[in-house]
Amino acid sequence: MSDKYKLLVGVDWAAERHRACVLDLNRSVEFECWIEHSGAGIGAFVERLLAASEGIPEDVAVGIEMTSGPVVETLIERGFHVYGLNPKQMDRFRDRHTVAGAKDDRRDAFVIADALRTDRHLYRRLDPSAAEVIELRELCRIDEDLRNAQNRAGNRLVTQLRRYFPAVLKLSPYASEPWVWALLEKAPTPASVARLRPSQVTRILRENRIRRLDAKGVLAVLREQPVYVAPGTTEAATRQLTVLLPQLKLLHTQRASCKKDMEQLLKQLAVSESPEPGQPDEHRDAAILLSLPGVGRVVAAMMLAEASQAIANRDYGALRALAGVAPITRASGKKSRVVMRRACNDRLRFASYHWARVASQYDERSKQQYKALRQRGHSHGRALRTVADRLMRILFGMLKSGSLYDPSRFTAGAATPAVGAC
Repeated sequence: MSDKYKLLVGVDWAAERHRACVLDLNRSVEFECWIEHSGAGIGAFVERLLAASEGIPEDVAVGIEMTSGPVVETLIERGFHVYGLNPKQMDRFRDRHTVAGAKDDRRDAFVIADALRTDRHLYRRLDPSAAEVIELRELCRIDEDLRNAQNRAGNRLVTQLRRYFPAVLKLSPYASEPWVWALLEKAPTPASVARLRPSQVTRILRENRIRRLDAKGVLAVLREQPVYVAPGTTEAATRQLTVLLPQLKLLHTQRASCKKDMEQLLKQLAVSESPEPGQPDEHRDAAILLSLPGVGRVVAAMMLAEASQAIANRDYGALRALAGVAPITRASGKKSRVVMRRACNDRLRFASYHWARVASQYDERSKQQYKALRQRGHSHGRALRTVADRLMRILFGMLKSGSLYDPSRFTAGAATPAVGAC
């Protein structure tokens, strides 16, 4: 299939309708149009592109500032070659056409199409994702939203407890455990603790499998001398609890359900199956990733969901850049310095950080590498990024050889393997 496209299309994405500009190889405008964000509107645009390309979608390159969504997915499904670019790249491309800072949808669509003619190597070709990967990506983002909502509600609860009932925080500093919420439902104020029976506390602890505390110790803490508060403060704070506790319980239940679905989907992805000819073995990739030290449910799900294309293409450089592990160099004249990469996928940065953090605690080779880097004066984050970089090299070596992680091949005294050595 030739990479010499006959038509270059720029799509300026928006919420309700998108602007499209279609150029030929001589930079002449074939046509411009608006795309309504609806099934009929997107379908009409696709049919018009097919007519302009004489029914050969492979002759059309489409540039857009999105990597997913109905427009992208429809174009890919119909066989067009879709390229994604970062909005920051788009801003720089626009500066080549106007130094006055002018901006409008029509100009942006033209700039995207024209940049495909001159700078297509700077774009990222988008491939269709497997159905399981799309579902896993959505589960990861749902879990992230639920976690953030739970943290916000938990912080509000801690604020109210510090206001009138700080003794509870001695039992659980962040009041983030379900047994604390059940305890507060039984005794929401210091005065109500007097009516709380040891048998009730014992039942709450047993139901939530809390063994580090007993009923006697819990009651002793809760019955300490309460703080003085102005009249009406306790009543106002307990009204907040009547709102916060149901929210926290619901969010906890939803997160548990989300984690269960995530685990089930990972199990399906980890099952080794024979892929279709020419297709990457994504199921085997999941099993390989899960075999690495420090990789759990959340890390594996985020890596497979957010970096599926880099993993499928065995593109080590793309993954380390997306995860923020690859540093950047800033050199000018006699000055040169290497700094942390800021432009990256925040979810992959989160995943690689915790992957390296857990591995440096439980994997002997990673633990020694982290310790050596800290002794050389590197910060905690800098050391973990280096540990993550090594683990990614090992991952891609395993992906290329199709083997699972074998800790005996990476002993404490062994040298760090190169890509493909595993």
